[in-house]
Amino acid sequence: MPPILNAQGLSKSFGASSLFRDLSFTVSDGDRIGLIGPNGAGKSTLLKILAGDEDADAGDVAIRKRARIGYVQQESTFASGQTVRYILEAALQKGHVAEGEREGKLREISGRVGLPDLMVEASTLSGGWRKRLAIAEAVVAGPDVLLLDEPTNHLDLAGIAWLEALLSEGSFASVIITHDRYFLENVASEIVELNRVYADGLLRVEGSYSKFIEVRQAYLESQSRLEDSLKNRVRTEIEWLRRGPKARATKAKARIDNANQLIDQLKEVSSRGQTVTATIGFEATDRQTKRLVELKDVSIELGGRKIVEHLNFLFANGTRVGLVGPNGSGKTTILRLLRDEIAPKSGEIQRAAGLRIVYFSQMRELPVGVTLRRALAPDSDSVVYQGRVIHVASYAQKFLFSGDQLNQPIERLSGGERARVLIARLMLEPADLLLLDEPTNDLDIATLEVLEESLLEYKGALVLVTHDRYMLDRVSNTVLGLDGKGTAAVFADYLQWEQWFASSQLGLKETSEDRPVAAAAQDNETKATGQGKKKLSYLEAREFATIEERVEAADVRLEAAQVRVNDPEIAIDAAKLTAALAEMEAAQAEIDTLYARWAELTEKAG
Repeated sequence: MPPILNAQGLSKSFGASSLFRDLSFTVSDGDRIGLIGPNGAGKSTLLKILAGDEDADAGDVAIRKRARIGYVQQESTFASGQTVRYILEAALQKGHVAEGEREGKLREISGRVGLPDLMVEASTLSGGWRKRLAIAEAVVAGPDVLLLDEPTNHLDLAGIAWLEALLSEGSFASVIITHDRYFLENVASEIVELNRVYADGLLRVEGSYSKFIEVRQAYLESQSRLEDSLKNRVRTEIEWLRRGPKARATKAKARIDNANQLIDQLKEVSSRGQTVTATIGFEATDRQTKRLVELKDVSIELGGRKIVEHLNFLFANGTRVGLVGPNGSGKTTILRLLRDEIAPKSGEIQRAAGLRIVYFSQMRELPVGVTLRRALAPDSDSVVYQGRVIHVASYAQKFLFSGDQLNQPIERLSGGERARVLIARLMLEPADLLLLDEPTNDLDIATLEVLEESLLEYKGALVLVTHDRYMLDRVSNTVLGLDGKGTAAVFADYLQWEQWFASSQLGLKETSEDRPVAAAAQDNETKATGQGKKKLSYLEAREFATIEERVEAADVRLEAAQVRVNDPEIAIDAAKLTAALAEMEAAQAEIDTLYARWAELTEKAG
């Protein structure tokens, strides 16, 4: 059967800037494609072209006969006065679903999505529920392929889990633009990266995101070897050219032409290999005081609703708190409490004298009607960063902005660029306590990795609200979880909170294994200083029970790889030998990681 979508030779430019050239992209039955790439690579534009919402400058998109395409844009908005029922009925009619089947399909999809009321006005829904409704609108008519542009941006953690199940169980193919690495790992059967570093403009790898990382690394290493080889050959040819060969001789002329071709090829390979990432680094103050903010038996109410009751928690230097909970559970309210914008209903809050707090708002609040230059440096053409005076152009370059963009209005920047501007502004303010409310939206994976590294190096206290589970696991050393009913508890990691929250939703009684860590200030202080011994969590206990078996399996794979490396037939085949060596190195690295983890769990188990 032909592909559902078959795009060949696509090119697209905006002004003098080229997004992609001569790009080919196919979507077939059963594909679940994760589409990634740096900000500005043209991912959203490519999706619009595939959906038929935008034309390419060159190339064609062929759609299989009678194929249905569902498309969900980044921002989900609905006209005032339209109810949930009206929107879904309109989608069924547009999809030419038989009238007798419409009511059944409508009730089925609203039940799967969890929409509580079909007669509620769609424009009054929260961002997360509007996103769910937009996905339901695209799915209800039974598409052959579903195109999703950053679908996780407005979903809470429960919403992301729902979307993962929907895509994994759906009979339709899907193409999803997302930078959520766990989401990619759980859902995608193929990864496509749109990036100029690749000769074809993209790299397509069948398998999980982890598999893609391995293949991409091998590709980049091969490109590096190719570049080194070309440099050596070009150096030889240039030396020969300098000796002044006679161009009239046929062989000499051919060699001159070949030298020029090599030089052009080297330029092309070198230009593709040049990757640039943002430079991010938050600065802590030189405060010697360790205890920054302490909540003692704090209860919060907002609009007559309980947000949290009897919370005890210490924010100290080195504490990196992941604040999690369903939409509406009060995460942003707790950030407002820490900023002293609201007062608790009861309890006591002790703050260190002269406490300096820096806040990243999920609302992306930037000054209106100003240029990028004035957003970064309001009063001059210089900024002071880590005690040094830096010209605003050099500072902007750290965040991948060109000199031409300095006079561009803030309103014209993309979502990812606006996020980088906010981070750049925050970095100019030394902080004791850093509050980040959904900082990951619209950032590409390369920038996310740089942000994570900077947060791990930050010496002050950090509170992180994000739906990016990978960042939560990597950055936070403790998790403060909310259930939306007034209960808050402290956990060792996100997975422990997820299990507790699922149990609480089902009304199950806690066991000693899944009971949350006590939310005592002293426990927080111990976590912050890295002292004391933690017992194994429920998930760690399960991991500990199977790790010996996993080590044995890895040993078997290593032995098999070593046999392949020593095979005489493989030893004389460069390609097979390279693959066998890579397999052996991967198996050895896995064993080293497992043994290190085994030792860590053994120590914690006591």
